[in-house]
Amino acid sequence: MNLNKLKIISIIGARPQFIKASPIELAFSKYPNVDFYSIHTGQHYDTNMSEIFFNQLKLKQPYKTLESGGKSHGKQTADILVGIEELLLEIKPNLIIVYGDTNSTIGAALAAAKLHIPIAHIEAGLRSFNKQMPEEVNRILTDHISDLLFVPSENAVSQLASEGITKQVFLCGDVMKDIMKICLDQNIIPDNNNKNYYYTTIHRPYNTDDKERLISILNTLNALDKKVIFSIHPRTLNLLKNTYQVELNFNNIEFIEPQGYFDNLAYLKNCDCVITDSGGMQKEAYWLQKKCITIRKETEWSETLENGCNTLVFDNLNEIENILKTENLQFDNTLYGTANASEIIAESIIDFIKNSSSTKTN
Repeated sequence: MNLNKLKIISIIGARPQFIKASPIELAFSKYPNVDFYSIHTGQHYDTNMSEIFFNQLKLKQPYKTLESGGKSHGKQTADILVGIEELLLEIKPNLIIVYGDTNSTIGAALAAAKLHIPIAHIEAGLRSFNKQMPEEVNRILTDHISDLLFVPSENAVSQLASEGITKQVFLCGDVMKDIMKICLDQNIIPDNNNKNYYYTTIHRPYNTDDKERLISILNTLNALDKKVIFSIHPRTLNLLKNTYQVELNFNNIEFIEPQGYFDNLAYLKNCDCVITDSGGMQKEAYWLQKKCITIRKETEWSETLENGCNTLVFDNLNEIENILKTENLQFDNTLYGTANASEIIAESIIDFIKNSSSTKTN
C-alpha cells in the first residue's frame, strides 16, 4: 500500500486502555508509512496504574502526558478536552483512536469532533443501560460522534443499529483477547505460587462511595471459605484509610497493591474465582475459564453471563457464598473474536484514511 505519511493518535489514560493500546500499537508498527503517536491523559496517575504498563507492555513513551488525574468528572473531562485540542492542533493527525468508556475517551472524542478530525472508537456498541454510571454516558456519546466503530460482538452491532448507527461498523472482536493470546502463546504469565484463593478488585463509586456499602462487601469477602486476595485501587484505599478511617484488619483478606498486567493475569489464572466490579476482568476471567462474580446490577459484557460463567450480585451479597459452589461451567472459546482484532482495526483505519483522501482529491 503506497500511502503518504499518515499521523494517527492513540488516546490512553486508564489502566484498561494501556492494555488495549498495546496490540493496536503493534499492529500499526507493520505500516512504515504511519507515524503512531500516543497521548496519555494522566487519568490514572499512580505508578502502578499507568507507568508500569508502559514498561511491561513495551508501549512507546507518550508524545505528551497531561495532568488530569484526581479531579471531579467535570473538571477532568474539561481538562482532557482542552489539553487534547491543543495537541491535535499541533500534530494535525489524520485520525484519533479512543478506547472504551472513560473520561479520557469522551474528552478526546469531543476535541476531535469539534476539529473535524475522524474518530475510531474501539469497544463500541456496549451498553449497561444504567446511566447512573458515568461510563455509560461516555460510551453512548462517543459512539454517536465516531466515524469508525469497532465492536466486539453481534450484540454490539445490533445495539448500534437500534440507535441508528449502521455505517462504518466493524465486527472485529476484542483487542484484549489479542494481548492475552500473545501472553499465553509465549508463556509469559508468571507463576505467583498462590493457590486456593479468590481474587478481588472493587473500585466503582456505587460500591465504594458509601461507607456502609463498602464495609458490607469487605465483611462478606472476609467470611468466605477461602482466602481473598484483594488488589486494591488507590482510590478505594484512600477512602478506607483517610475518609472512612477504617483499619484494614480483615483476617481472611490479603490486600495487595494494584498489579501490573502480567501479574494481574497470574492472579486471575491461578485463582478459584474472580470477584470484581471491573469490566475488563469479566472478560479476562472468561477467557481463562474462571468463574466470575460481578458485584454490579448489570454488565455491558452480557454474553459472559451465559451458562453461569459470570454472575451478577448486588443487593444480596450473601448470594456469593452459594454461587461459589456451582461447578461444571461451559465456556465458549470464540467469545469476542479469534484474537486478531488489532489487525482488522489497523487495516480498516488505513483503508478509511486512504478512501477519504481519495474522495477529497477527486
